[in-house]
Amino acid sequence: MATDYYAVLGVRRDASQDEIKKAFRRLARELHPDVNPDPKTQERFKEINAAYEVLSDPQKKQVYDLGGDPLSQAGGGGAGGFGAGGFGNFSDIMDAFFGTASQRGPRSRTRRGQDAMIRLEVELDEAAFGTTKDIQVDTAVVCTTCSGEGAAPGTSAQTCDMCRGRGEVSQVTRSFLGQVMTSRPCPQCQGFGTVVPNPCPECAGDGRVRSRRTLTVKIPAGVDNGTRIQLAGEGEVGPGGGPAGDLYVEIHELPHPTFQRRGDDLHCTVTIPMTAACLGTKVPLETLDGLEEVDIRPGTQSGQSIPLHGRGVTHLRGGGRGDLIVHVEVTTPTKLDPEQERLLRELAKLRGEERPTGQFQPGQQGLFSRLKDAFNGR
Repeated sequence: MATDYYAVLGVRRDASQDEIKKAFRRLARELHPDVNPDPKTQERFKEINAAYEVLSDPQKKQVYDLGGDPLSQAGGGGAGGFGAGGFGNFSDIMDAFFGTASQRGPRSRTRRGQDAMIRLEVELDEAAFGTTKDIQVDTAVVCTTCSGEGAAPGTSAQTCDMCRGRGEVSQVTRSFLGQVMTSRPCPQCQGFGTVVPNPCPECAGDGRVRSRRTLTVKIPAGVDNGTRIQLAGEGEVGPGGGPAGDLYVEIHELPHPTFQRRGDDLHCTVTIPMTAACLGTKVPLETLDGLEEVDIRPGTQSGQSIPLHGRGVTHLRGGGRGDLIVHVEVTTPTKLDPEQERLLRELAKLRGEERPTGQFQPGQQGLFSRLKDAFNGR
């Protein structure tokens, strides 16, 4: 009685090639002799290989579906479909275990270069408004002596005589399942398929050398600590003169003596005497846009914030700018001379006689003026 290959793999008769392949991989992982050495399992393993050999081949599958024996008509599949030369689907078995079939053919000497990253320090005003900077980069560039070929001038790479340019060598071993052919990278050419008998003396056959270059980097307005600017194709040239990787410039913003940055807002602190907080004043402040006067209104309290809108950092994405937040710190004198103490006591007496309305009462304004003169005269 003919073997039902569809039943062996556990698929429907109208199963697609993808479904047949998935079923084979699943069973191969379960029944491979290296995983399960039981003799019955080995026989089962031979059966699924024979089934897969037939159902994965459109011509053999057609013969089988018409009631013929595709293995005998194809010259005899031998033991369970391994064929006269060993495993007919060895790459599919490897794929079942490792998820992908082994690579075939020589690998290229030309490969893409690695990406690189450097750190660039900028001042606060440069980050706020943008700038351009020249940077020096030590990286790999194409060897000008061999133009990236890796061979000495006047010579060239030659076909490997061990693998004959295939980049791999094959080995046949015998097992209880028959002959098994395996392939591995050629040890003589390292899988390239060619050898360089006369390497370039400048780059030792790598096709690239180290060099220092100067690049001009445009820093957009609004960058912050950790912002990375990508310079495509400005990284390391790959082996064999391959395409260059990318260069990433990471921004590091230097501390500012006056301002602290929080997002796109700037913060600073101004210190004023008690009398200026009571009477009000104007404090000059050097901002990123130049000298401005901060209006301190009468009765300003210590810790109060005064926003200067649009005086912060430019938004990196979108228009406009953040704000400059001025924090007021009011100082209280620790030592008083007799005149200062007398005036303060007089003020306290006056304010105790009136309801605390938050406004200067008659007589207080003049007293505060004398207090200001007294404190400023210390």
